[in-house]
Amino acid sequence: MDASARATFNQHFTAEKYETFLTSLNDGLPNPVPFRVAETPIFLTDDFRDKLVAAGNSIIDTVLQPGFKELTERSIPNKWRLPNENDHPHFIALDFGVCKDADGQIVPKLIELQGFPSLYGFQVHLGNTYREVFNIDTNKTIYFSGLNEQSYLELLKKTILGPYQPDEVVLMDVNAPEQKTAVDFYITQRYLGIPVISLSDLQQQGDQLFYEVNGEQKRIRRIYNRLIFDEIDGDDHIFNQVVDIRQPLDVEWITHPNWFYRISKFTMPYLHGDHIPKTQFLHELIQIPADLENYVLKPLFSFAGQGVIIDVKPDDIKNITDPENWILQQKVNYEPVIQAPDGGVKAEIRLLYLWPDGNTRPTLAISLARLSRGKMIGVRYNQDFDWVGGTIAFQQR
Repeated sequence: MDASARATFNQHFTAEKYETFLTSLNDGLPNPVPFRVAETPIFLTDDFRDKLVAAGNSIIDTVLQPGFKELTERSIPNKWRLPNENDHPHFIALDFGVCKDADGQIVPKLIELQGFPSLYGFQVHLGNTYREVFNIDTNKTIYFSGLNEQSYLELLKKTILGPYQPDEVVLMDVNAPEQKTAVDFYITQRYLGIPVISLSDLQQQGDQLFYEVNGEQKRIRRIYNRLIFDEIDGDDHIFNQVVDIRQPLDVEWITHPNWFYRISKFTMPYLHGDHIPKTQFLHELIQIPADLENYVLKPLFSFAGQGVIIDVKPDDIKNITDPENWILQQKVNYEPVIQAPDGGVKAEIRLLYLWPDGNTRPTLAISLARLSRGKMIGVRYNQDFDWVGGTIAFQQR
C-alpha cells in the first residue's frame, strides 16, 4: 500500500470530515446508504496494482479457454437454468485478499469470483465523494485500463444499453427499492437513464415482456439483471404470482443468469497460480487434510458469506450430505496493511470488469474494496468497528 499517500490522508483526517463525507455521499439519494462506508479509501502502489492486474488477467484467460462452458455445465441448478444464454458474461468480479507470502511480500490472493454485476454506478459516486471531501490528489484515479470518468461511463453504457434506448432496458431485482444495493440502482439510473423495476412489475404478452410507466406499456428489450435466484429460492410459489422468467422469452439478459453460476466458487478448483488458494470439490476429496485448521468449507450455492464454515472439524465434512455442492479451500490470511490511527486493518479488493458485446475480452474498469477488523470480510461482520466497511482503491494515474 502507498505509505506516503496513507500518511498524508491520516494526517489530515478528522471525524468531522468523515461526517461531512457521509452527508455528501447521501446528498440527493432517495435513502441514506444502508451499509457502512469506511473512513478511508485504499491507496495502491504501482507494484501491487500490477500484481492485481496480472492475477486478474490469468483468471480471465481461464474463462476465455475453449470448453469453459462445458466445464461449468454442472454449476447451474436445473431449476434456475435459463434458455438463450449468450457467449460471455457482461460483468466479472474478482475478489482478492491483501496478504503476505512466505517471503514477506504483500500479494493478492483470490477469495471468490462472480459472473454478476456489482456496484458499477455507486463506486463512481463513492470515489468522487472521497476525492472532493478529503482533497485527494488529482494524479490518483479510481479507474483502470487508462479509463477516466467519461470513458468509463461510455463503456458502462455500451455494456448495459448496447444498441437500445434507455427506456428499452430495465434494471431489475426481486424487490428493487428494498435491496441494500438500491443506492447503486438509482445512481445507475441517474447515469444511464434506465428504469428500475421489481420482478413483480414485469408484464408478459406472448414471449415479450413489458413494464408500465404513466399508464403506458413499454417493451423490454434488455434486462440488466440484479436478481440473485438464492433470494427467491425458498418461495416455491413465486412464479404463480409473477412472470416466470425461466421461460424462453424474447429478451436479452445483461448478464445472462447462468453466468452467475458458471463464474463463481464453482470455478475455483479449475484455477491455478500463486494467487489462487488450493481448492477442491468436497466430493473429490480423497483424504481430510491433517492441517484442517488451515482450510474453510464453503457451499457453492450461497452468497454474502452465508453457510461458510471457518473453523472446520472432520465431522463438519462427514456430515455434509451433498459434498458435490461444497468446496474445501485453503485459508487466506489477510495482512492488516491499511494503517488506521489505532493500528492495522485488513483489506479485500474486488476488480470489476465490463465486457460489452463485440469486444473480444473484458476490460478491467474500476474496483470495490472492503476493510475489516472482524473474523470475516464483509459489512455484516464489522458493524461494531470503525475504519471498516465499503470503500474503493485509488492508484497513480
